Amino acid sequence: MTPNHAWDIDDFVHAAEATVQGLAAYVRESQDGAAPVIRRRPPGELAGRLGLAGWIREGGMTPESYREWLDTYLAESTRLHHPAYLAHQTAAPDFPAALADFVHGAINNPMAIYEMGAAAATVEFEVLRWMLGKVGFPEGGGVLTHGGSLANLTALLAARAAAAPDAWTEGVPGDLAVLAPPSAHYSITRAAAILGLGERAVVPLDVDDLGRIDAARLAEGLDRARRAGRRPMALVAAACATGTGLYDDLRPIGEFCAEHGLWFHVDGAHGASALLSDEHRHLLDGVELADSVIWDAHKMLRTSGLVAAVLVRREGDLDAAFRQRASYLFYGDQGFDLIGRTVECTKAALGLKVFLNLAWRGERGLGEHVARRYATARRFWELARERPGFHCPYEPESNIVCFRYGDGDQAAIRETLLEEGSFHLTSAELGGVRHLRVTVMAPATDDKTLEALLDRVSALS
Repeated sequence: MTPNHAWDIDDFVHAAEATVQGLAAYVRESQDGAAPVIRRRPPGELAGRLGLAGWIREGGMTPESYREWLDTYLAESTRLHHPAYLAHQTAAPDFPAALADFVHGAINNPMAIYEMGAAAATVEFEVLRWMLGKVGFPEGGGVLTHGGSLANLTALLAARAAAAPDAWTEGVPGDLAVLAPPSAHYSITRAAAILGLGERAVVPLDVDDLGRIDAARLAEGLDRARRAGRRPMALVAAACATGTGLYDDLRPIGEFCAEHGLWFHVDGAHGASALLSDEHRHLLDGVELADSVIWDAHKMLRTSGLVAAVLVRREGDLDAAFRQRASYLFYGDQGFDLIGRTVECTKAALGLKVFLNLAWRGERGLGEHVARRYATARRFWELARERPGFHCPYEPESNIVCFRYGDGDQAAIRETLLEEGSFHLTSAELGGVRHLRVTVMAPATDDKTLEALLDRVSALS
């Protein structure tokens, strides 16, 4: 690239070709399990291998040196397409979503303002219309955000606007509260703090031994909040819980909320994609009773990060969440601008990732992807139960399984697996006891992978 040209088209073409070739080799190698699933060099050592300081100071990268640099970068990356990737709830993205990232990276249309990206905004409208239909909100509204944490915050902003319409201009009343199970995603407590309620405004609901909301005891939680002088503005349920992958029983919870005038929010970041599976959509029975739902595409819909939908049953509720005015932005295509529904002003073309995955694989194809990952997790549960020393505290409902082997230090087992680069899994506490945790995300994960993991865990203990 020369100083006189913002784009050197030939360099772009050559570098893009190198990128496609490098990524294709990386994904193929990852899917085959031919490299460690994870590497964790110290940052200083890795910065040296990547030559970061020199490139930053001097520049001068060419398509040829870029290809060498990219090979090193990819070799040091965590391989989400690897069969032994069983860790965090992040998709092994499908290639259509990667194409969407490539397109947006080149055209850079920040489409929260319609005139800055009419095509991207229109795609988002239609993706949201599809998601609203799946959730059961025919008269609803929505917006796509950069991640589930921001989505939960946005939904609770809408709930706050419904409970305290003057909060945006006059400040937050000191008596507001959010009812949520202790197993709720940390972003719920974080959102309460950001919204000005404070962490202590999150009132814990009664749950069963596995952290699921006990619908029969909802009245007790509501009474506790009211006796403490709190006015609950929302009740949060999980579909499914981050730690266990278990679903709250949404219908009785929704009926309770309707009876008591509570905003019902469903955190479906991970598990709402089960709506696409004939075999599993019953797990979300009652979701249509919610006032708001979030649904992450970068988990089970195989998009790259980040794409999270905020969906509300009544379209006006989302419009009421923000009351911002700025003469240099809020004018013109108000009927099509999304900026009034989201924290972000410069918002990427998030809907394009979901659309292209749907356009290539179809709704049924994505539903089959969800069903297969859920089936693989169930297979792991079946295999683990048959082996002496393994304990699984519950029958899985999704692609997440918690388990223990023996009575030893489960965190130490995980650390050894990570250091080896043989398997990448996480851990969670259930009832105060540390468990190992498998999250099946990669299509390449099969029985051979699961058996090998059980063998290795047994050998380490």
